[in-house]
Amino acid sequence: MKEEVKLAIIGGSGLYQLDGIKNIREIVVDTPFGSPSDNIIVGGLEGVEVAFLARHGRGHCYTPSGVNYRANIFALKKLGCSKIISLSAVGSMKEDITPGDVVVVNQFFDFTKNRASSFFGNGIVAHIGFSNPVCPVLSDELYKACRIDGLKVHNGGTYICMEGPQFSTFGESLIYRSWGVDIIGMTAMPEAKLAREAEICYATLALVTDYDCWHLEHGAVTVEMVVKQLLENAGHAKKILRRLIPELTKEELGGCSCNEALKNAIMTAPEKIDENMKKDLDILVGKYLK
Repeated sequence: MKEEVKLAIIGGSGLYQLDGIKNIREIVVDTPFGSPSDNIIVGGLEGVEVAFLARHGRGHCYTPSGVNYRANIFALKKLGCSKIISLSAVGSMKEDITPGDVVVVNQFFDFTKNRASSFFGNGIVAHIGFSNPVCPVLSDELYKACRIDGLKVHNGGTYICMEGPQFSTFGESLIYRSWGVDIIGMTAMPEAKLAREAEICYATLALVTDYDCWHLEHGAVTVEMVVKQLLENAGHAKKILRRLIPELTKEELGGCSCNEALKNAIMTAPEKIDENMKKDLDILVGKYLK
């Protein structure tokens, strides 16, 4: 593939395109896992080549559980991306995290049940380290970019990822709060796991739309409530990205080990490795399986 773009943005609910991109090209990327959610948009933003992928597809065609996360991350890896900024709409599970705030996530709790969460399987087995699931260097740059006038930003927080597409019941919401999580959403997992397997630096910007349904003074979550806040949050996200993108491309970030997450992680004996899987996953494992 001739195109190679180092930085990718994955847009969530309410952010299906990036304003201001110049010299736009749409790229179709084939993967062993099927098609990604949409064509990948590549163009210049703030003088930097950026890839943009609408997680749910333009027009919001896929539910959180219906997103082909493996194809999305594999396609970005195939395009040459080494950094991903993921944008995600979330509900707050804490009184002091209010609608309109943003959270630079540093931990996840995967409460999904029905999603393929690894590129690997019978044929090539790999166990990556995931105790710190986001790139600390990329997340730090993201936090710096969030400090804009009138925006309340939280540096760190645990994101519990539920299956959806329904919102929580009141009972579920109370239980999640008792676990000590900070925010709740439907799309961070297995996206973050797959980015780590692909050895891509990954950071999540969570944009708070509501209080889930635990907050009695704010009532149950409604689509109208979420959509209204989504539009405001999308404006914040665009400002943050405009500040962040030039900083990320001045030089390689360095200081993290994301780009060698698979080093020593492949457990399958060389003579037992499935050759077809090895070929399919060459851009992930080729440097380790000579």
